Amino acid sequence: MHTRATAVVATALLVWLLPTAALAITAYSQDFESLDQGSTSALANDGWLVYGNVELPDGTYLYGYGPFAAPNDGAAFCQIALGESGPEQGEQVLVVFSDYNNQDHGNGYLIESIVYQEQTIDAGAVGETWRFAFQAKRGNLEGQSTASAFIKTIDPGNNYATSNLVDLDMTTIPQTWGGYQVTLAITEDLVGQLIQFGFDCTATDYQGSAVFYDNLLFEPAGNVDVPDAGLAGAELGQNFPNPFNPSTRIEFSLEQAGSVSLRVHDLAGRHVATLASGEHAAGPHAVVWSGRTDGGRPVASGLYRYTLRTAEGSATRNMLLTK
Repeated sequence: MHTRATAVVATALLVWLLPTAALAITAYSQDFESLDQGSTSALANDGWLVYGNVELPDGTYLYGYGPFAAPNDGAAFCQIALGESGPEQGEQVLVVFSDYNNQDHGNGYLIESIVYQEQTIDAGAVGETWRFAFQAKRGNLEGQSTASAFIKTIDPGNNYATSNLVDLDMTTIPQTWGGYQVTLAITEDLVGQLIQFGFDCTATDYQGSAVFYDNLLFEPAGNVDVPDAGLAGAELGQNFPNPFNPSTRIEFSLEQAGSVSLRVHDLAGRHVATLASGEHAAGPHAVVWSGRTDGGRPVASGLYRYTLRTAEGSATRNMLLTK
């Protein structure tokens, strides 16, 4: 992943292209359901940026280009995709792939395509560990194509050098949805630096390079705030007791009969347990979770999320298991 060296150029350009903002580092979440899949600016409007790097097959760096507002047209870098979701993904997901508009694909050069969000680190984040968690599945990676996810920091006071890079190889993940995460501890020396999180792929010869992503979450690892649980036609209650040990009760209600699922996931998005599935009558319902997987294995103490999904959408709350 050549952002170790070349993202310096990308970030330097950002300083001139983007308006100056107050120092901030804020949580971000996105399931892509509310974005306009038909709009070419949908991802750009949500703050996504792209940057490209080009190398010879022997690793010799040739040039970089960008940053640009992220496209949503299916030809380069990224797009909101339909028809690739699983039970927890809804209708729309993000797909990241190579810049196939770059004609150096035909020359056998390596085209690195980076899709990312960027913020500035402030003093209030010192001592926190920030997590970039998401769900993903492999698409049509072919030949030499590779993919990764990352968090990195860039130091404007040191010629925009990359000061931290934590990346996760996504090249050989399954073609079924799973949860993943990378984390980075914020230290005092990072105040004022830039933090980026996102996805990267490298391809050549117009080979396939797609990986699908959804349910993105960028937050402090210790965050226990309750997400918005609003859902038309249904209500998802806060579990009780919370924190709990060894079991907790979750209530939900439906205005009309319909198919629902109530599932537990860890903070990386990995499926833990299914608490309800299938047709349910209108009215109140309740389930009890004993802190075990579907296979009966006890889970570790920590923060978990439970999601109620209906035909109208989904609602999620947090719960804390203590042991």
